[in-house]
Amino acid sequence: MHEMSIAQSLVDILQEEMTNNNASTLKSVKLHIGKLSAIVPEALSFCFEIIVSGTNMEGADLIMEMIPLRGICLDCDQEFEIEDYAFSCPHCDSPNIRTISGQDLSIVEMEVE
Repeated sequence: MHEMSIAQSLVDILQEEMTNNNASTLKSVKLHIGKLSAIVPEALSFCFEIIVSGTNMEGADLIMEMIPLRGICLDCDQEFEIEDYAFSCPHCDSPNIRTISGQDLSIVEMEVE
């Protein structure tokens, strides 16, 4: 379960930001999770709750927004959502595409006291 190491890294980053901003309590954190990131939101939430138990982050809301996988065709220059992992352009059927979103994991915002 790689979500445990991801949750630990997330907590480390949040703790560092809280320290840098003299914050004592984490109220919520919002994440963008790319569809192709292979992260299971339920598993990440479970791991996050375990790691923050008994800390100044316990009880914080973990808000996760799934970001769709999007690509751009390098032949016809059209952007589109990649569905069912079909890596070909729906406009011209070219396999010459580049993904432009949906692979990342990012902290979008955090609410602290």
